[in-house]
Amino acid sequence: MGAAYFYHLTRNPLEVTLPQLLGRAMQAGWRVAVRGRDPARMEWLDRQLWLGAAEGFLPHGLAGGPHDADQPVLLTTGEAAANDPSCLMTVDGAGVEAAEVQHLQRVCVIFDGNDPAALQVARGQWKDLTDAGCAAQYWSEESGRWEMKAERGA
Repeated sequence: MGAAYFYHLTRNPLEVTLPQLLGRAMQAGWRVAVRGRDPARMEWLDRQLWLGAAEGFLPHGLAGGPHDADQPVLLTTGEAAANDPSCLMTVDGAGVEAAEVQHLQRVCVIFDGNDPAALQVARGQWKDLTDAGCAAQYWSEESGRWEMKAERGA
């Protein structure tokens, strides 16, 4: 059974934080699906990940290509990811179900702390997942480094 980690972005934008989290997940040996809600936004993230390649190559692909199943990181708007991920990272309020948390090694809910609507969605997701019995941690970067601020056990 996995856990849901909530990442509250207040200092760095998604395009800075996501590659860091993806790098850690890949070091753990996990395949990752990054789920968003808007195809245009996922295309933008795809370009941002390629632009950041100077810090280290991050192999990834945008869902819908011929090699989706081979991608270590697959950006998608769909519910199911063809790359058989161990980790799901959701962005921009994309949905996540308790069954996914329980099935995967880790689910990361990444949300913009400067957006009141994103905060509200993340609060609802925290409540829904923890009420369903999922283990969860809440992480904040407000101090300048990531600190765990809350934890709920399964």
